[in-house]
Amino acid sequence: MKTFVTFGEDHIHKIGGEVYDKDCIAVVDGGQTEVFKLFELQFCRAVPEEQWDDEIMKRYYPRGYIAVEPEDPESEASNG
Repeated sequence: MKTFVTFGEDHIHKIGGEVYDKDCIAVVDGGQTEVFKLFELQFCRAVPEEQWDDEIMKRYYPRGYIAVEPEDPESEASNG
């Protein structure tokens, strides 16, 4: 299951080297629980894949879709 997440003007997140903001749609592999773990309350909408209307929504987000790849604390420690 995928969930599509949009953000408000002042919602900016940096995860795994990517920036998620008002100009993109974050694609989360999972449901609401994963969305809240990643973004807490700092997002606008979280829409399940089956309810997402690509043709309507994508025109409002110039940076398009960006898949969320959560940071792995173990790999960060081993690379440091």
